Amino acid sequence: MVTPDRFRTIPCPTYPEIRLAVLPGAKTAQLIEDFQPEAIHIATEGPLGQAARKHCLSRGYPYTTAYHTRFPEYIHARCKFPLSWSYAHLRKFHNTGKRIMVATQTIEDDLKMRGFNNIVRWTRGVNTELFHPRKEDFLDFPRPISVYVGRVAIEKNIEAFLKLNIPGTKMIVGDGPARAHLEDKYPAAKFVGAREGEDLARHFAASDVFVFPSRTDTFGLVLLEALASGLPVAAYPVPGPLDVIGDAPVGVLSEDLESAVKKALTIDPLLCRKHAEGFSWDKSIDQFFSNLYPFRGSEAVKPAA
Repeated sequence: MVTPDRFRTIPCPTYPEIRLAVLPGAKTAQLIEDFQPEAIHIATEGPLGQAARKHCLSRGYPYTTAYHTRFPEYIHARCKFPLSWSYAHLRKFHNTGKRIMVATQTIEDDLKMRGFNNIVRWTRGVNTELFHPRKEDFLDFPRPISVYVGRVAIEKNIEAFLKLNIPGTKMIVGDGPARAHLEDKYPAAKFVGAREGEDLARHFAASDVFVFPSRTDTFGLVLLEALASGLPVAAYPVPGPLDVIGDAPVGVLSEDLESAVKKALTIDPLLCRKHAEGFSWDKSIDQFFSNLYPFRGSEAVKPAA
């Protein structure tokens, strides 16, 4: 694993908790050569990904990439940078690789329309042993408790949730650059900060409905974590919710998010749990390894069919 913790870093603009490696080119190249990998996968398009890609192209090494985040939409939400320019950059980055791994059919269709090639599926899994239904008395907020879990940032469209006229309590689990502004503007909502592990799982399970207002996620792993915890989902009919929920009776997808929340509260939690159990980590791992592109004569990893 070549990650920013091996380099001098600076904070990412508007995402200070995300660290960006400074001038990682030479060291990244040396790490690759010292390790002599059987396959190379570039996880993100940041400075490390750019450095790894440049070295692979210079040496003729095949590699795979993954499209995790709709960065063009994120950047556009902040500074109105043209989507076409951002996608042109990402298309150049990914199309020189052997395969682009994406989580859902909806994202695959969108990328193909934008000129991306060699797309393969890499679905996501959920830890059903950590995330599961539990007693709800952990939280004593007025019920029903409608919860959002994730980064508190403009591209997550959280204000669409906070504006809803719904009974009970709105709870925000997470942190990010928009938290202070939203916490000040919506004092009735409960902002409990970022949570991890068992603590996060308890907050999921103690809630009554999961509200996912984002329109820009490629998948939304938190959807699976909520479902595994027995929470029905209310969301917009966009990529992510469409692929995870679809027509399954475990959530309500509607442009009327307020109505979706109220209808989702009537869904049986057992149906939600059963749906999440269909997304295993084993399947996700098998897909990842089958998508890798081996070289150096290694037979350790078989290429996808």
